[in-house]
Amino acid sequence: MQAALSFLKDLSKNNNREWFHEHKKRYEQALKKPFENLIAQLIEAVQQVDSALLLLPKQAIFRIHRDTRFSKDKTPYKTHVSAIIVPGGTKNKETPGFYIQLEPGMLMLGGGAYFLEGTSLYKVRQFIMQNPEDFNTVIHYPDFITKYETLQGERNKRLSPEFVEAAVDQPLLYNKQFYYMAELDPQHILRTDVIHFIMEYYHAAKPVNDFLIAALRN
Repeated sequence: MQAALSFLKDLSKNNNREWFHEHKKRYEQALKKPFENLIAQLIEAVQQVDSALLLLPKQAIFRIHRDTRFSKDKTPYKTHVSAIIVPGGTKNKETPGFYIQLEPGMLMLGGGAYFLEGTSLYKVRQFIMQNPEDFNTVIHYPDFITKYETLQGERNKRLSPEFVEAAVDQPLLYNKQFYYMAELDPQHILRTDVIHFIMEYYHAAKPVNDFLIAALRN
């Protein structure tokens, strides 16, 4: 994966279609195939915990091409590779999953509920309000705090009246998102035990993910 990091670093300096096309073979050999192999191993490891997970690496991995239609930044490629381990892969925008992103300066591991709209956001808030002790338990799980510190997310300035009182004790009810993210040294990707290392972060966050999934199914 050292070659993958080197390619991403070079791409960040040459983010144009001409350079990418000239180095497409290098992209496939140094980055695309090794990352697909990593994600395949990660999916297999997660399936040992969740046997119901049906997912192929190509379903889990996000495209390296950027959607520039509505962006001022017209550079055509992402300077990172990423994947989401969740049923349905990248097409599943709502179910809490486990996320991995590799870029030249950082390895990111995280997950949770990032895209919540309307009814789904209401369900999560209601579930937190109805199960405050369980929620406090999972977000204060020692390994979760060590690896992720806390749940993150954009917040509403105001809440529906039914949540206001509960939010005094649990301010996270103001969140519009409930995600967690660890920003790590990218050299971890070179570890011989990299899958075991990543799975430690998966297990640390699993109680939080399970709580959020239960909320959305409620």
